[in-house]
Amino acid sequence: MSYNLADKPAAERDVAEAEKARLFELWQNNLQRAKADAARLFAEKSKRKGKWGEWLRGQLGELSPPEYASMVQREVNRLAAPR
Repeated sequence: MSYNLADKPAAERDVAEAEKARLFELWQNNLQRAKADAARLFAEKSKRKGKWGEWLRGQLGELSPPEYASMVQREVNRLAAPR
């Protein structure tokens, strides 16, 4: 099985390229909002202590679309990473 787009039929390549363009546009249009949401969620860590992870999963589950929730999760992870 080949994962090279050049080996795929034109219609399949077009679908893949359209999806890449959609995701890039979503990323471009929502990155600042995702960073703000991540900072807000991360700020709750000290208040919620041991229950923060569970609370965070619930908050992320409410975000839509799922790709945006993933963006916020990545930003939370970046904030939580040791420096």
